[in-house]
Formats: sequence, C-alpha cells, structure tokens
Amino acid sequence: MALTEKINEDLKTAMKSGDQVLLNTIRSIRAQIIEFTKRGGKNDLSQDDEITILLSAIKKRKESIEMYEKGGRTDLAEQERRELEIISAYLPRQITREEAETIIESIIKQVGATTSRDFGKVMSLAMKELKGKIDGNIVQEIVKLKLGN
Repeated sequence: MALTEKINEDLKTAMKSGDQVLLNTIRSIRAQIIEFTKRGGKNDLSQDDEITILLSAIKKRKESIEMYEKGGRTDLAEQERRELEIISAYLPRQITREEAETIIESIIKQVGATTSRDFGKVMSLAMKELKGKIDGNIVQEIVKLKLGN
C-alpha cells in the first residue's frame, strides 16, 4: 500500500479514536504529501519521495525536541517525541548498526575505496542504499571509521 493510501486510512482511524496527537500528526504528514505533489507536479509519489517527506518531518520533530528541552518545556518535548514515534512507524524497517556496517563494507569493496579521499563516493552510494533505513549521521560515522578518518 502506498504511503498516501496508508495515511488516508490511518486518518480515518485516528478521527474515530479521538487521539488528537495521532490525528494532528497524520494530518501534518498528509499536508506535506499534498504540498510535495503540488510543488513537483506529480500525482504519484515514488518510494524515494515518500521517504524524503517522512525524513523531513522527523528532522523537524528532532529539532523541536531539542529546542523545547533547552527551553525547559518537557511537556512539549514529550508531545514531539510521540509525533516522532508516529511518523517513524511509516518508514521502512530500520536496520541495526551492524547491518549498516556490513552494507557499507561491501560498498567500500565495490568502489575500491581505501583512503579518506574516497569518502564522497562511498557516502553517496551508502546513502542511496540506506536512505530511510538508518540515520544519516550513523552512516557518516561508520564510513569515516571504515576509511580511517
């Protein structure tokens, strides 16, 4: 099932449940999808587009959590965490660090990378492979470690 269809189904369920955080979060994702399709002129989203939208929403929530915690607003930070969990559920299954290391090692062998100068080549292929499956900062950390940075 495409993300748009899943969001629309979950929106109906959230309306019936009365859970306002869930309802508002799903509405915000739906609004981002609509905005993205209008901006791009596409009716159908690719899986890459869907992941991009979700990752953007997750990034906003993480930044908000950080700001609220600095401001001492733990109540708002907790709400953002709940929204983050809801959005994360729509992403593909997250892989472990060990699985990511294995994939990155195979990319390094495939490219023939040996030094830190090959960082860009490895990183671009790794992000294509792992986008939405693991945090990009972790990918960057692993690549640096494997290339000896």
